[in-house]
Amino acid sequence: MKDGWSALWKEEDWWAVWFGFIILAGALLHWIPKIPKLGKWTTSPLDAFLIIKDQSVTGNILLPLLFLMVGLAVLTSLGMAVMKSEKVGGYLPGFVGVFVLAILAYWVAGQKNIQYWGLSYAMWALLVGLLISNTIGTPAWLKRGARTELFIKTGLVLLGAEVLFRKILSLGAPGLMVAWIVTPVVVVFMYIYGTRWLKMRNKKLVMIIASATSVCGVSAAIAASAACRAKKEDLTLGVGMTLIFTVLMMFFMPLGIKLLGMNPILGAAWMGGTIDATGAVVAAGSMLGASAEQVAAVVKMIQNVLIGFLAFGVAIYWVTSVERVPGGPRPNAMEIWYRFPKFVLGFIAASLLFSFAVVPAMHGDVHAVESSFISPVSKTLRGWFFCLAFTAIGLESNFKDLAAGMEGGKPMLLYIVGQSFNLILTLVVAFVAFMVLFPHAI
Repeated sequence: MKDGWSALWKEEDWWAVWFGFIILAGALLHWIPKIPKLGKWTTSPLDAFLIIKDQSVTGNILLPLLFLMVGLAVLTSLGMAVMKSEKVGGYLPGFVGVFVLAILAYWVAGQKNIQYWGLSYAMWALLVGLLISNTIGTPAWLKRGARTELFIKTGLVLLGAEVLFRKILSLGAPGLMVAWIVTPVVVVFMYIYGTRWLKMRNKKLVMIIASATSVCGVSAAIAASAACRAKKEDLTLGVGMTLIFTVLMMFFMPLGIKLLGMNPILGAAWMGGTIDATGAVVAAGSMLGASAEQVAAVVKMIQNVLIGFLAFGVAIYWVTSVERVPGGPRPNAMEIWYRFPKFVLGFIAASLLFSFAVVPAMHGDVHAVESSFISPVSKTLRGWFFCLAFTAIGLESNFKDLAAGMEGGKPMLLYIVGQSFNLILTLVVAFVAFMVLFPHAI
């Protein structure tokens, strides 16, 4: 390692891994209770904080939310103290502020009409942060708690526990074809189109947009951003565009599939390979029926596996080609290791642990694993970390900086052309896979 074994406790990437596995261990050992999350509400905002069982109010989540805030504050402060990247006394008030804003984002997203339109907590968290940073300005004390990369990297490690190989293999060859053939082709196409045809100067932004479009939206954008060491402004721009188009596709694709009379399973595979966020994919698939919902989710989950390969490939390409000095020495394998985002190893390890140890230990019952550990703890906490991260991204971003990165609208054109290519290619491959080669999967 570049700094020896000390990197294991000095680098943020490694702390994201440790945080993720501390949480996963706590879930498996039943040390962590069910994590609170805000509920849905229609006209009464306070309904979001109530616990309702069998149509009766049994309590509220205010105290559990307080315990969650304190628990996450203590856990992340441990990393701050050891890394010495931020004084704990300055970090804690900022973290509390970011957490309260994350609650606000979840609360707005829980309104039923807003949920209907697919405006997720991630978008509201980003908007809340942007509103503050571009009006009154983000106070220095609040910015100290906006640890964007730490939050989102920890969330990605937890995401690995949701990528269960037995569930992925349930769809078999056609699902693998849709997810693994199209994805690398779209990444390469968009990168070449952005850098050679559009002649975009910011190659890192091109890679972020290409990764988000072709793999799995925000998660892939963050992995690619870490691998090529992009600026936060580039990540914010790429994530913002992805979230906007995700909402549009989630709403209009199921309607279009129904109007065309397309086979719902074929349509589900198409959506799973093109809509950028897992939650949006599930919501869109549910509009076509239960079977379609499962197919769409599994195709997207298969794509999620590619996050690690994507980060590794981007790291290699950036070290050996983009940043290599002409005529200079060829980078060695250790330089690639230094560049590789280590939190991706945590994502892979979590997936392997739950796929090949936890699931077999529970007699191969994937549903039992999801209901016992993933949904009540890992998945919900992953959502909180993502919400904290998007809030932090907004707090650290400025519209002037984002406008400067637009290069005359080229990033938007890149996304539109790339996503159009993705839609056409995915539909063709899905048709061949599900209707021609493996019709029994329908």
